[in-house]
Amino acid sequence: MAKAGFWAIDPTRKISFGKDGWWYANDERIHNRRINLLFSQHLRKTAEGTHEIAIGWDRVTVEIDDTPYVITRVSGDAEQGFTLRLNDESEEALDPHTLHVGQEHVLYCRVKGQAHPARFLRPAYYQLTAYMEEDSTTRSYMLKVGDRLFPIDAVEPQNSELP
Repeated sequence: MAKAGFWAIDPTRKISFGKDGWWYANDERIHNRRINLLFSQHLRKTAEGTHEIAIGWDRVTVEIDDTPYVITRVSGDAEQGFTLRLNDESEEALDPHTLHVGQEHVLYCRVKGQAHPARFLRPAYYQLTAYMEEDSTTRSYMLKVGDRLFPIDAVEPQNSELP
C-alpha cells in the first residue's frame, strides 16, 4: 500500500528556513502561514547536526540560512522578566545571559533550553530595546531585568554554536 506523502517535504525539493522567519521550497517563499507553522513545529536537529522536518514517516533535510528559530514577539517587562514567542508559537522565558549581537548588528539569544540560537526579528527586537540602556563610558548596551543589568555582548558567549 502506498503511503500518502506531503509534497512539500518531498526529498527532491530544496526546503530552507530563511533568516526572515519564512520557509522556502526551491527558493520560493511558502506564503501559507499554516504550512510555515507546521514546518517550524516539526523541525528537528539530527544526530549529525543537520536539521530536518519530520512529519510522520516523512523526513527531509532542510537548510537553515541563519538560525533554526526566530523570535517573533517579546512580552513582559523589566520587573517581571521577558517572555519570547518563537516561530513555532512556543513561548519561553528570555535568559538575558544569552543575549548577544552578531554580524550586521543582529540580536540573538539561546532558546529551547539553550540548545539553539534564535534571531530576533525586527518587531521583537524593537520590543526588547525599549528596556535597554546604554553605558555612556563603554558605549555598550545592557538589558535591565529586575535589579540587574545584563551586558549585551558583541559576540556569542563561549561553548555555543554559531551565530
